[in-house]
Amino acid sequence: MKKIIQSALCAALILGLNACANNEGASNVGNSEAANAKTVITEEELGLRKENLYTEQGIAPVTADFTKPAPGMSKKIDRSYENAPPLIPHSVDGMLPITIKNNACTGCHMPAVAKSVNATPISPTHFKDFFAETKENLKKYKGSKVHADESDIAPQRYNCSQCHVPQANVKPLVENKFQPDYRNPNEKQKSNLIDTLNEGVR
Repeated sequence: MKKIIQSALCAALILGLNACANNEGASNVGNSEAANAKTVITEEELGLRKENLYTEQGIAPVTADFTKPAPGMSKKIDRSYENAPPLIPHSVDGMLPITIKNNACTGCHMPAVAKSVNATPISPTHFKDFFAETKENLKKYKGSKVHADESDIAPQRYNCSQCHVPQANVKPLVENKFQPDYRNPNEKQKSNLIDTLNEGVR
């Protein structure tokens, strides 16, 4: 009799443990499913635009208030970081797109004329192909005595709008806490990239 009672108690204990384990497992599965349901991101939420990724129909561009002043009438803005491509602080109406036969930017920004029209001269780094040129050839284009013509611009850098974009008053799509650290305060408005590159080939 004693053995029967012991066996019954053991069986009840085992069944009870199994039931608890099953309930806990079910609970964990439920919690896991609930957690996954909360973290699911739809395809429409993946992009910055928060729109359907499979069509462009009805998609409106970001509303932007682009700088309106004509060249020479606008305020220069600081570079985003040291030696960053400067933004274009004036209207580019009628200047884009840049083609192999037409680059309106060169009319004011070629080093030979930039100073006389109060424009930022094209950087010396834009005139030579770094894969083929040496330090001496780069230094030839440094300074105010540059009288290069449009054909001297390196083909990789002829299309200004591939790096330089018009400034605009827009709300950032993603929060950005980046703060630029300029080693020289003058680099907010001016590039020293040619000097940095020449340092590397001494």
